[in-house]
Amino acid sequence: MERPNAWKQYDEAALAKLEEVSRKYRQYLDNGKTERECVTETVEIAKAAGYTDLSDAIKAGMPLKPGAKVYVNCMGKAIMLFHLGQKPLTEGINIVGAHIDSPRMDLKQNPFYEDGDFAYADTHYYGGIKKYQWVARPLALHGVVAKKDGTIVNVVIGEDENDPVVGVSDLLIHLAAEQMGKKASEVITGEGLDLILCGRPLEGEEKEPVKAMLLSILKEKYDIEEEDMISAEIEVVPADKCRDFGLDRSMLLGYGHDDRVCSFAALEAILALPEVPESTCCCLLADKEEIGSVGATGMRAAYFENAMAELLALTTPAYSELSLRRALAACRMLSCDVSAGFDPLYAAAFEKKNAAFLGRGVCYNKFTGSRGKSGSNDANAEFIGRLRKIMDDNNVCWQTAELGKVDVGGGGTIAYICALYGMEVIDSGVPVLSMHAPLEVISKADLYEAVKAYTAFMINA
Repeated sequence: MERPNAWKQYDEAALAKLEEVSRKYRQYLDNGKTERECVTETVEIAKAAGYTDLSDAIKAGMPLKPGAKVYVNCMGKAIMLFHLGQKPLTEGINIVGAHIDSPRMDLKQNPFYEDGDFAYADTHYYGGIKKYQWVARPLALHGVVAKKDGTIVNVVIGEDENDPVVGVSDLLIHLAAEQMGKKASEVITGEGLDLILCGRPLEGEEKEPVKAMLLSILKEKYDIEEEDMISAEIEVVPADKCRDFGLDRSMLLGYGHDDRVCSFAALEAILALPEVPESTCCCLLADKEEIGSVGATGMRAAYFENAMAELLALTTPAYSELSLRRALAACRMLSCDVSAGFDPLYAAAFEKKNAAFLGRGVCYNKFTGSRGKSGSNDANAEFIGRLRKIMDDNNVCWQTAELGKVDVGGGGTIAYICALYGMEVIDSGVPVLSMHAPLEVISKADLYEAVKAYTAFMINA
């Protein structure tokens, strides 16, 4: 049962819309290389669209009516947008959720040292990566430094064309006989992912003069001391911009498609809603998915549940714990995360008739997990049946997929966490080539169809 290629169905008007969506997405991706930057970008977009901070309504005890648009900023690293509808919250809301963290490297809390006339920074990789892919390539530094006096210093180095970049060195092929004999997982070790930051000694310094040069630069540019790194969050990401990929410009090459392509599509969908939708809709952008959805900004935390409780208190005259439980259980959700796109060069890892293909539209995974569906949500057939009708009624190109062959691998999303409330959830996303590599590839058509799909779901689910 082969799904059609979406490109064959586009007229000139559709192609123009597709390119406009792609242009906006490229800007969103380049502006948001970290979860903090994604939240900042999303807040700006939301405010421009008429959203206000839910905390302001809570402080004022201001009732919220259908049509109200509010957002919840969770520690600057996760965010939710709610557009209130006509139906009461106890009948459930339509949620499109994704995550805004991506695989990367983080600077350790005590990162700096000098060796061999280089100043280095120790790193700890975040999420599942092939470590050898992160050497010998230009990298940038993004993050914040929290000083003892409460000052927050924003750091971005390596993105402006006039900025220097940093990176991890690799061993020259002439001396790499032993290295080349190792397994791919051992060629570069986690402790070997140390960044070269400086290579020039500071004049007049005798002890660790190159590290002193590094510290003098940080002091001059950002007014931060070495000790300030203890309370810093500095992420190491590719210094590359998102670019058209392929001679036909049908694809996009960039860092962080997993999962910011779904985050962007979810955001576009909620911004496209009518003034007063039938059901309340939520765009939920979570943090920490790549490391198990842990922590105060991961999906395992209670911020979604808390926000629903606050909304109920501001929209219903008689709030109760029972009404909250009813509202959560009645929700409908797309857990939006990318899926593995079929790659003919690695066909042995896929079961072709149950694989996602680039260019064939948004993808639905009934289950993820690994081996015997371990760790999966495994969506109900009834929910999938309703979803099929919504997609077809709205002329959305869509496909179904599994994450590779049985017993070959697997993966998880936030779907099973949200399903704990008793709501209907299915995984949905965009197929990706080279997933979790520093640069990944998606089809512009799949991005466009994801925006259409998530909009249709929010309006009709």
